[in-house]
Amino acid sequence: MLIDLPYTPLAKKALPAGQPRDWYITHNRRLKAMRLAIALLDSGVYLPQQAHNRRIRATAELVGIHPPSDTTCHMVRALMRYSR
Repeated sequence: MLIDLPYTPLAKKALPAGQPRDWYITHNRRLKAMRLAIALLDSGVYLPQQAHNRRIRATAELVGIHPPSDTTCHMVRALMRYSR
């Protein structure tokens, strides 16, 4: 499995204040799913059927991301499905 080391992230900006808590949770979950989908695509996993929860969590560990929930794993597959 060939995965580039994670790039140096850009300077973080504060999220907009005043949003409901669910908005922040969903926002962060989407960002995590996007990072994982990119890592999977870089490693040669191109189809959502190939991205089982086990593989997604192993990739998260490999690139230094906290293990994703089942919901986040589902979002990763959805991103891969609609990115074509």
